[in-house]
Amino acid sequence: MAANKKTILVTGCSTGGIGAAIAYALANQGHTVFATARDTSRLAPELSSHTNVTALQLDVTSAESVAEAAKAVTAAGKGLHALVNNAGVGYTMPLLDVDIDRAIGLYDTNVWGTLRTVQAFSDLLVASRGRVVNISTVGAVVNTPWIGIYNSSKAAVTSLSDNLRIELAPLGVSVVTVMVGSITTPFFANGASFELPPKSRYMAIKETIGRWARGEARPQGGPVDKFAESVVYEIVGEGRSGQVWRGPYAGSIKVASKLPTSLLDRMMATGQGLDELAKSLAK
Repeated sequence: MAANKKTILVTGCSTGGIGAAIAYALANQGHTVFATARDTSRLAPELSSHTNVTALQLDVTSAESVAEAAKAVTAAGKGLHALVNNAGVGYTMPLLDVDIDRAIGLYDTNVWGTLRTVQAFSDLLVASRGRVVNISTVGAVVNTPWIGIYNSSKAAVTSLSDNLRIELAPLGVSVVTVMVGSITTPFFANGASFELPPKSRYMAIKETIGRWARGEARPQGGPVDKFAESVVYEIVGEGRSGQVWRGPYAGSIKVASKLPTSLLDRMMATGQGLDELAKSLAK
């Protein structure tokens, strides 16, 4: 391998997403990339045809799948210098209406999938004195109505990542947590099928919640390719560890998260339909 070129595995590389953009940016810099997805037919076409990319099936919810992927990377004989945990799923629903089984599945992907993958690739990372990069979100530090399950899972990822940073340091492995701002991806594509349960207490504002589910009410997102380029150094640069905040609104959310709780709650409730709901209930 050329000097300073590294081997990186990225989870969640489906077309149009953050993982695919990160994998592509790394490959274009000459790094060897294992681009993974639960279903490799959904990998971004630009990755499937890239000479520096190896497509690999990896389902982070399956211990067997993760173990097989680790065996494949080991067998390739190039080691592993960085693991980027990006795979994740979303869920928009008022907490009173959340399907608990679906929420458990989300946690299995977003939280346990992250830890499961770190465990499986830990031998390779310790051998290379490598790096774990966990993709979180600014939503982990603020309370946004309707996506409490998703944001709470990312808060858990952030906490796990911060603890891993301490626990892996003696082993020579650094850990970076990327707190992602507003990025334009197909993440909200499944929101088109959003439906409240028939007896939901939030039926009066179902259209407002639906706009959030479809991504129509969220702040303007930045280009995913520009975001990916902004985090490449955090993956392959020297000696970085800790939290980094990237993408539109990331810096302002970091500052806002330090505000008094009552003020922050009012800010996060704005535009969410809660005042409209209160008025309808008061009639």
